[in-house]
Amino acid sequence: MATYSSHLPTIFGALSDPTRLAVVSQLLEGPASVSSLAAPHGMARQSFMKHLKVLEAAGVVRSRKKGRVRTVALRPNALAQVEDWASLHRARVESELDRLGEFLKTETGNDR
Repeated sequence: MATYSSHLPTIFGALSDPTRLAVVSQLLEGPASVSSLAAPHGMARQSFMKHLKVLEAAGVVRSRKKGRVRTVALRPNALAQVEDWASLHRARVESELDRLGEFLKTETGNDR
């Protein structure tokens, strides 16, 4: 079994919520204020801040406060662990499908 970071389940947990996943998508455009991130979600600021705290605890985002404005940004390489995990598993699945395809060709005598 392949090894992975013990932090990966926390990252997947943080990304499993639709609101948090939408926030990450918003942040792909660049850093944004909490107000602008919260606007499309129609929830109380306190509820929205809980989502940001989950993302921050998972290491997906970081926030900085300057004056009265808190700005949130994706952490550099935050999703690299997820990408590495997905690539590894995609390669395994593709390999298995290739083997299945070869098996089916030999069983049916079809070389197309």
